[in-house]
Amino acid sequence: MFLALRELKFARGRFGLMGAVIALIAVLMVMLSGLSSGLVNDGVSGLKSLPVTAFAFEEGTKTDNAFSRSVVDGGQLAAWRGQPHVAEAEPMGVGMANATTGDGKQVDVTLFGVEPGSFLEPAVSEGKGLGDIAGVVLSPTAKDEGVRIGTVLTLDRLDTELTVVGFAGGQATFGHVDVAYLPLATWQLIASGQAAAGKPTQKQLDALEFDTASVIALQAADGQALDHAAGDAAAHTTTKDLKESFNSSPGYEAETMTLSMIQVFLYIICAFVVGVFFTVWTIQRRHELAVLRAIGASAGYLLRDGLTQAAILLVGFTVLGVAAGVGMGAAMPDAMPFALETAPIALATLLTVVLGLVGAAFAIVRISRIDPLNALGGQR
Repeated sequence: MFLALRELKFARGRFGLMGAVIALIAVLMVMLSGLSSGLVNDGVSGLKSLPVTAFAFEEGTKTDNAFSRSVVDGGQLAAWRGQPHVAEAEPMGVGMANATTGDGKQVDVTLFGVEPGSFLEPAVSEGKGLGDIAGVVLSPTAKDEGVRIGTVLTLDRLDTELTVVGFAGGQATFGHVDVAYLPLATWQLIASGQAAAGKPTQKQLDALEFDTASVIALQAADGQALDHAAGDAAAHTTTKDLKESFNSSPGYEAETMTLSMIQVFLYIICAFVVGVFFTVWTIQRRHELAVLRAIGASAGYLLRDGLTQAAILLVGFTVLGVAAGVGMGAAMPDAMPFALETAPIALATLLTVVLGLVGAAFAIVRISRIDPLNALGGQR
């Protein structure tokens, strides 16, 4: 520790410059973590908020945007309800729509058709829940678009009118579009193309012959696991766990893979930059280290001293960079899909420090090969 602290004190310029680079890398880590979390929330928070164990899609449905491609019927629903360990199985309709408010403002929504009173019905933070066949419960983020309780949304092409009766308890978006929960029967009327202009009526629903939905939402019994293979064989479906089903939302997989690749390269860069710095630093102080070896310091002592120096540098400036990144993230505009979450930031911080230490360790291990004779003139 003595040598490490002494060098940090008397080579402040060099270590300060290296620390600034580490802090900038930490800032980038925080920003990428926040952007990644924000994109996930903006893309699939509507699915994450559902108390669902898995979704059953139509057999053979293409993975990309599967929620819009899949079509399931009552027979498949009955087959899943007969499977063991299935506590709840409900049909759910999913579809995107363009709408216009009463003042002519255009709003994009993702329609989630669910049975009122089922485990899929969202809890509301304002207004009332589902019940009215022409009523919808919106994600609270729709308020940013000027939507309020009582706002009438007119769907394009159909001119079907839906009235906002409540807002969900938390953010609910799908494919970066606000979710609008509505009764499944109303969703089926719209999906069938038989909805007339104006508000849906009970007469229209009674005359409708359309019993299909997009997917079957499954909830396992407490402490039990669903047998996907058996259920799929009986219902001719393809079942995915909740987290796995995120890849079936529009653009989710491409976005998350891109950001993950950038983060991986940033971790590699961090390890490489720190390793190069300590390689050069070790070469420059080779003579001093050889003197210490000559007077009795062990290679292990010098290795521990070097790693302590790297740890102080990495931890100190990484914390500084994370603090700066969190401050910058808090100032991000609401329009940007950015979310500061503790777990991703903590993981990014830990990886930055650990991989930096790995890079430093490869450089500092050169200490163990220093010949004490260098300090005693053995090469002269």
